[in-house]
Amino acid sequence: MLHLLRYRFLQTIRNFPIMFWALIFPIILGTFFYLSFGRAGLESTGESSWDEIRVAVVREGNSSENARAFEKFLEEMDGDMLDIQDISQEAEALGALNEETISGIFYVRDTPSLTVAKNGLNESILTSVLNSYNQNADMFRKIAMTHPENLPAAIEALEDYRETTSEVSLNGGDLNPNVQYFFALIAYACLSGAFLGVQSSEDGQANISALGARRSITPTHKLTLIMIDMAVLFIVHFFNILILCLYISKVLKISLGNDTGALLLVDFMGSMIGVCLGVAIGCLARISFTMKTAVCILFTLFPGFLAGLMFGNMKNIIELHCPVINRLNPAAVLSDAFYCMGIYNDMERFTRCLLILAVMSVLLLTIAFLGIRRERYDSI
Repeated sequence: MLHLLRYRFLQTIRNFPIMFWALIFPIILGTFFYLSFGRAGLESTGESSWDEIRVAVVREGNSSENARAFEKFLEEMDGDMLDIQDISQEAEALGALNEETISGIFYVRDTPSLTVAKNGLNESILTSVLNSYNQNADMFRKIAMTHPENLPAAIEALEDYRETTSEVSLNGGDLNPNVQYFFALIAYACLSGAFLGVQSSEDGQANISALGARRSITPTHKLTLIMIDMAVLFIVHFFNILILCLYISKVLKISLGNDTGALLLVDFMGSMIGVCLGVAIGCLARISFTMKTAVCILFTLFPGFLAGLMFGNMKNIIELHCPVINRLNPAAVLSDAFYCMGIYNDMERFTRCLLILAVMSVLLLTIAFLGIRRERYDSI
């Protein structure tokens, strides 16, 4: 038994074309992802950074009480949300706005106003700032007219402004759009175990390969050979996925979550579904090994594409229009398991993903078994 395990292991890891697709290619692809994204948002520092919005303030007259109040309001926001430039002339301010060196121009007058050059995030924030001031100013005017005795209390309440919401993170995870590519990458790498499974089925069929013919006439029971092959393939591909995860988390410094046990479990189930997929393809397809390899490429890249490997939002689009595809796509199920483990901390959904993978693996092995159990050879 140990002899068979050892030589099956050596035969597997020495097959460079197969190991390239199962291990090296996902690492190369992950490196390209890393270089393309430039680590943008892939690491979370726990702190939020905010760039102040550059604006100009043009004073058209500050004789009125409202104009003076608005000017004081802007001065208090300078250095916090706004970066007021040293521009006081309207012509100079309009030139800076056209050159996009500032995002807007506030006019200090009895009725404050704002001028922007385009629609964007900064422009929307500046509009909200002006609207907020106008609403508060209007509120104070109404209070002064109807209930002047309440005006000091209203001013005190406004000065005692407090945040009523707090930002929390589930399980310490940050939902960055770029991380989904690496989840889909690991899912694709798991399915790449199909290449190992196809090679194993090729080596076990006497009518396809010389090695299969020699193994068919050995006294060792055929079921024993199959179980040894499957055990070695599971172990080899499981370590392939572990190497990829270590490379992503330790070398590229991209977090895959803090639950090591859950990560190992997902990696194991992913390795199993990949190998089982390859065994099923190898046993059922009556085509050449080259064609089987092409089928493996199709059955790994296409599910990876649907899971967001090439277009990150693809899985969300499918979930919106036809969610059943994500339940039947093993790459999407694996990607979802990584989300549940590292981002959402949803153990119920995580368990569902693992059960789906287990059922898929059993079905694929059953199909493969039914495909080869009645094989007999007239001569070898």
